[in-house]
Amino acid sequence: MKLQDIETFVVGNPPPRHGGQYFIFVKLVTACGITGYGEIYNATFGPHLVAGMARDVFERQFAGEDPHHIERLWHKTYGAGYTQRPDVTVMGVLSGLEMACWDIIGKAAGKPAYELLGGKVHERLRSYTYLYPADGDVYPDPDQPNVYNDPHMAAEVAVQAVAKGFTAVKFDPAGAYTIYDGHQPSLDDLDRSEAFCRVIREAVGTKADLLFGTHGQFTVSGAKRLARRLEAYDPLWFEEPMPPEMPEQMAEVARYTSIPVATGERLCTKYEFSRVLETRAASILQMNLGRVGGLLEAKKIAAMAECASAQIAPHLYCGPLVALANIQIATCSPNFLILESIRTFDGFFADLLNTPIRWQDGYVVPSDEPGLGHELNEDVARAHPYEGTELHLGLQERPAAPL
Repeated sequence: MKLQDIETFVVGNPPPRHGGQYFIFVKLVTACGITGYGEIYNATFGPHLVAGMARDVFERQFAGEDPHHIERLWHKTYGAGYTQRPDVTVMGVLSGLEMACWDIIGKAAGKPAYELLGGKVHERLRSYTYLYPADGDVYPDPDQPNVYNDPHMAAEVAVQAVAKGFTAVKFDPAGAYTIYDGHQPSLDDLDRSEAFCRVIREAVGTKADLLFGTHGQFTVSGAKRLARRLEAYDPLWFEEPMPPEMPEQMAEVARYTSIPVATGERLCTKYEFSRVLETRAASILQMNLGRVGGLLEAKKIAAMAECASAQIAPHLYCGPLVALANIQIATCSPNFLILESIRTFDGFFADLLNTPIRWQDGYVVPSDEPGLGHELNEDVARAHPYEGTELHLGLQERPAAPL
């Protein structure tokens, strides 16, 4: 079996744009006609440039190769150009291509990828959702009350999520995150964050875990101040309390608080995650399968975490093919904790797949179809080209305003 062709899709995500501005998909085809799909999670460069990078890497490293040779393909790409170090852009591209190889491998074997990565451990996967505005607007007027700044509005949405079956909800009310983080939280940030936890806990009781997110916003001391205010409400995790460069510093926060620290959405490769585990910076690892280096790399990280009594909670703020890869690795990992979903994988997420991801009563039910379990609906992907110029995500370019 040999890899022969590649096609890329840069798909605009229509309003309300849950999961970002766009999705970058790849399609690989073997000489014998088997098709595999993958997704690149990369916010560093424009998506059309990233799609070009995928085509370049395919021609240099993947074309003519056997898709079963994951280790060989991975190391060829990782070491290309005399690098051999974690690079978030290279790993995003490699993740999408590697993901497509696993889709091909599973289809050739007639098995889901998880059956080839250790076998099914979990029959269903607990999932959580971010608290999005009830009207669907991901970017409401920040000067008006909304689900991101008003704890009572957030609590109403949390109650609705619980009524659907969710047993965990995530929110991040700690203020703007900037290119100059980490900073100290203002007194307003501290009060607002505590109020969110208090009001949502009162609204959902013990029916749902609270997942408190930040975006690497704080200094060590600032994160400690915030953690102290939140502990009374028993969140399941305190997410990325500091920027990701120095896990040694994040470990100071982890030692200080009783709230489990979670991190990993901006990390890639086993090498970066090994530092998190060695320093005990976090006990919940949030690898994103479209960035971390692919399914096999994620499986290695999950195994490392298992040895350190840490759990995995795959991250998702991108499209449905990364969601499928997350599901594969979660299904075959004994130390799986919870899966991020984009609401119930409805709307455009469902439209982009031949059959929607099965979400039922707060859980994802893994597909038993081969490969990643679902096919990309190419007609829908082609009908929604991304024509904008914005990056997938961004940071505020001015410092956080002091009180």
